[in-house]
This record gives sequence, C-alpha cells and structure tokens, in this order.
Amino acid sequence: DYIAELFRSMGAEVTLDPMKEEDIEKCFTLYQEGNLGHNQTDRYNVYAMFQGEKSGRSLMFNGHMDVMPAEEVEEWTSPPFSPSIRDGKIFGRGTADMKGGLMAATMAVQLLKDAGVPFSGTVKISSVCDEEGGGNGSMQAIMSGERADGVVVCEGTSDELILAHMGFVFFRVKFTGKSCHSGVKKEGVSAIDKAIKVIQALNEKEHEWLLHYKHPLLPAPNLNVGVIHGGTAGSTVADECMFEVCVHYLPNQMSHNQVVKEFKEVVERVSKSDAWLEEHLPEISIYQSGGGFEMDENALFVDSFKRAYSEARGKNVKVVGSPAGCDSRLWRNIADCPTIQFGPGNLAQCHGIDEWLDLEAYYQSILIYAELI
Repeated sequence: DYIAELFRSMGAEVTLDPMKEEDIEKCFTLYQEGNLGHNQTDRYNVYAMFQGEKSGRSLMFNGHMDVMPAEEVEEWTSPPFSPSIRDGKIFGRGTADMKGGLMAATMAVQLLKDAGVPFSGTVKISSVCDEEGGGNGSMQAIMSGERADGVVVCEGTSDELILAHMGFVFFRVKFTGKSCHSGVKKEGVSAIDKAIKVIQALNEKEHEWLLHYKHPLLPAPNLNVGVIHGGTAGSTVADECMFEVCVHYLPNQMSHNQVVKEFKEVVERVSKSDAWLEEHLPEISIYQSGGGFEMDENALFVDSFKRAYSEARGKNVKVVGSPAGCDSRLWRNIADCPTIQFGPGNLAQCHGIDEWLDLEAYYQSILIYAELI
C-alpha cells in the first residue's frame, strides 16, 4: 500500500497485480523456473508507469519489496525494522537487499520531475514480491505481460555492471539402507555409506566440468553438498540418508536439462556398480532451479547504460559477472528484454546482522539512473 501510494503521489499510473499460483505453475512447467506452494494470500506486485513528454522507448527498473527474516535480533546494533543512519550508512533489514535500489530508481524519476527535466518514452518501475523465494514476483510480472525495451534489475552490484550470472539447480537425493545393531554391521546396509559413494562420484563430475568449461566473467561450474541427514544413533546402521546439493552452471555453455541429465547419469552409474543400489535406486528430486543469465556487452542498451554511468560518475563502469542468481535471468530469458543488473550495495551486506547501505552509493545510483532515463 505504501509504495503504491508513493507512486500515485508522483503522478504514475499504478497497477496492483495479485500473485497467482497458476501462473507460477505455468512458469515452472514451461521454463523450469518458480517455487510452488508459497502462501500468496494478499500478496501483490506494484507496477508504476511514468509517461514522458514525447514518444520513445520504454525503460523498466525492477526491484523486490520482500526481505529475508531478521534473525538474532539481539545481536543487531539497532532494531532491524527501524532504520537508522550513522557514519554515512543506513542500517536495517532490506537496505542493501534491495530497498536501496528500488528507491534509487523511484527517486531518479522524482529528481527529473523536481528539476523540470523532460524525458521521452515510458519509465516503468516493477516493484515485486516473493523474490527471495526464487523470483516468483518477477515471474508473475512477466506472465502478466510486463515488458520494456530495456530492464535494469536494481540489485546491489558494488558500483559494477553485472552482465552475467550462473544458473543453478538444487537436487535432493534419498537413499534406503538396512538397519541393524552396529555390532553386527555386516548384516545391515548403511544408507550413509551409499550416499558417500554417490557424493564422491559427483565431486569427480565437478572436476570434469572445471576442466571443460570456462567463462570470462564467471567462476567455473561447481557442485556443493550443503545438507546431509542420515541415521538415528551411532550404534545403529543407518537405513535412511538424504543429501541436498546445489549445482551452479554457466550460461549459454550449459543448460538446465544438461545439468539434470549429467547429474542423474552419475547417480545411475554408481547405482549400477553397486548390488544394493541397483535394487534400491536412490530417489532424485529437484526442489528449486533458475537459469543462467548473460547479456551481450555490445548490445545497444548496455552501451546506453555505460554512457549514462560515465556522464554521472566521470569514469567507465567495470563489467563483471555474479555467481549468485537474480531476477535478471527472468527478464532476459523469459521476457526476452535487454537486461542489465546495477544498483547500490553489494552481496556481502545482504541477509546478515546490521545490514547496511552506503548513502553515497545510493545517491550516485540515483544520478546514474536519472542519466539513463
């Protein structure tokens, strides 16, 4: 409600778009994107549209309203949801991730209005929800028909221009064993031991990827086992084990389907070489995924941003990639919009205790966005 009223007070045409599970399901089916089963009751995206004095191209700024929970509140210097300013920084949950970027775009429009500087075309601000859960908000916006000739995803980028990020697939693998007392362990089958065999083979696959794939802006593909659960006691052979793993892969050179295929092939190969696993196949499921993102550095929209940055900052912007996924992939891959990622703040400041945003970086982003408009 607050941001909708703010946009209206600035003279924008405002649209409230409710989250729809059926649209996320469609996205999941068509594009292997989206997290299903979220509670979307009374959750809305808010779209603002500002018309310029002359016709022209459309420019969209994209940002999300939702934030991660503020854990260990007692460790915060000041309450996480009561913003405070000190030492040239604003502290509070969501300052860096990413209310700073969202408001920098909003204030860029207001700056031009206050200065009486006309612009051509249309400026849009898509303020979305449920980004932290995997990008559902931007998916909803895209499924509802939101488009632009250029999209700026305003996530924090450390004053650098992100033109690529890695894709990701989260797998869950479950194993069944045969329990017995550990004193006679040979009569049982350890599900943990079977899981270890598969993990070792997956690590070999990661090494194979590392040797085969390289990208000028991104690290090599990698595979991380981040969760493992199994067994009930040290005196009992484990009859169940489960691990979760995230695979990060390179855009354009690799694909979701390829990663899934190669992952399953590793598990199947190990299973065929093990008599128990061949009869008790591991269960593989995917619980989250997102595509890679890459934008041609020679694209017209990228060149326009570089010129705007140089005008505002008096220097050239550094082009980089990011290992972390972002809504950039959705606007580029699904909406087919020229897309870049640039905003105040950086990844290191996000999600932690005493999250903060440098105010000077925030002010500079306003000027850069205004120059781009």
